[in-house]
Amino acid sequence: MKRCHSLNRVLTGVLVSVLLFSRGSVVGAEDQSVWGQADHNGQFARKCLIHCRDYVRGWLAYADPVTGLIPRNLTNGRDFWNGRDAAADNYAFMVLTCALTDRPMLEGRMLEMLRTETRLTSRLDNLVDDYSFSKQGWRIEKLDLQRLTFDSSEYVKDGLMPLTEWLGRSPWSERMVGLVDSILDHAAVETPVGILPATDHEVGGELMQILTRLYWMTGAERYRETAFRYGDYFLFRKLPTRRESLSLDDHGCEVIGGLSEVYYLAAKTDADRHRRYRAPMYEMLDRILEVGRNENGLFHMRINPVAGTVLRDELTDNWGYDYNAYLTVAEVDDHEPYRQAVQFALENVHKHTGYPWEGDIADGYADSIESGLNLLNRIPVESGFEWVEHETLHMLKKQGDDGVIAGWHGDGNYARTAIMVALWKTQGCQLQPWRADLSVGAVEKDGILYVTVRSSWPWKGKLIFDRPRHRESMGMPTDYARLNQFPGWYMVEQGAVYDVTIQQGDQSQTQTTPGSTLRQGLPLTLGRSGTLKVRAQESATP
Repeated sequence: MKRCHSLNRVLTGVLVSVLLFSRGSVVGAEDQSVWGQADHNGQFARKCLIHCRDYVRGWLAYADPVTGLIPRNLTNGRDFWNGRDAAADNYAFMVLTCALTDRPMLEGRMLEMLRTETRLTSRLDNLVDDYSFSKQGWRIEKLDLQRLTFDSSEYVKDGLMPLTEWLGRSPWSERMVGLVDSILDHAAVETPVGILPATDHEVGGELMQILTRLYWMTGAERYRETAFRYGDYFLFRKLPTRRESLSLDDHGCEVIGGLSEVYYLAAKTDADRHRRYRAPMYEMLDRILEVGRNENGLFHMRINPVAGTVLRDELTDNWGYDYNAYLTVAEVDDHEPYRQAVQFALENVHKHTGYPWEGDIADGYADSIESGLNLLNRIPVESGFEWVEHETLHMLKKQGDDGVIAGWHGDGNYARTAIMVALWKTQGCQLQPWRADLSVGAVEKDGILYVTVRSSWPWKGKLIFDRPRHRESMGMPTDYARLNQFPGWYMVEQGAVYDVTIQQGDQSQTQTTPGSTLRQGLPLTLGRSGTLKVRAQESATP
């Protein structure tokens, strides 16, 4: 089995590499048609999904035989499952992989793992704690509210929140809401603005992101009120740039994105608060730009904003996570200098091709690629997209023949980013049921989506188009830039009508198709070595 998986990836890699280096690298290159680009994208996406499928199989081989839960890591941490690592970073993206490549496993083993971890790891109401396989109970006897709050926050922000945006309402979103409610129920940190669950940059930043999105999703005032309490605390009492050490890397940079989301929330729901937040928000963002960037616009790991010095000059793989905040504020206030700062970084990131992110580990490449791709979704830059392709191929090579990447919880981030790249290459389209011999790739040009579908063996199924998940799953007014999302590319509206042409060989058929049908799935049938082309655009006449 391992040999077959490895050979499959090698053969796919050869095909992708041939296409990659024999074509223009972006849509519109003079020596390639749009269809050729779409076909390349399909092979690239197929490669990414095969790697993700093998990752799931590789990790499931190490699951605890009694509970079915995966361990935290395969070395240190082999004996337990925890919320901040096993659940947040690894399990969640096994779920997402199965949603795209193996629906029976999604509805079977993945759902059963959710039910098991909920039953075994909920220690204080819904708050999670470490479960020891050998003890068949708590790994740490003493209950520590701070640890439970951190683990639960990580599980929500890094794992369940992006799952909810993709899947919509589901058992995973129910788990998310339960965790957040318990975090708030047990908040115990007294501050001048009221009681909060935590006040450090990591957990506070995560909770600002979580609470704003849950408010949009549910309309529950409790989430908005606590989000604003955090905004008041950090912007008026503990501004991050008025301290002598500020992390622009993970385990700290979350506060920057979190504050931008609270700022967005204020702009949409509380005009007076938005006005009062503006000065400290700009003070923070301007100071980070002044001190934190290298000559190409990428951020360093850690700075001293007070002294104006760099404390760690390595580049952070979270550079785009920081820049999400700038795009969000630029959208809210139409502030062009922040948008230009993001564009400058995207125009120069290719100069760091081959940079050893986090010491040249897969997780470092994953975060950096996601950093860029989420921004490129908003500000397309040709050289930036080329950089994403190059870095993704480098990242994918780090997987072992057994499907495991490095044997720690960061392996899930590898899958998360590979999926994100695949969805860019398909413009959000997917095939169900999926098989490893299938490929779907897409290009959007001038409002028209060009899709190619290939199979090596007969297949019958559906081509499913993406939808505006930010609005329909999360209730957000706009698709503002944010951490832990899967960008939307070609999104089909439920009530719109589309002109769809399907071409197979010399035969073609054009039909007017409701958006609801495209979102549920366009029925397709392919024979052995089958190929077809689909052209879709919103109809000019409803």
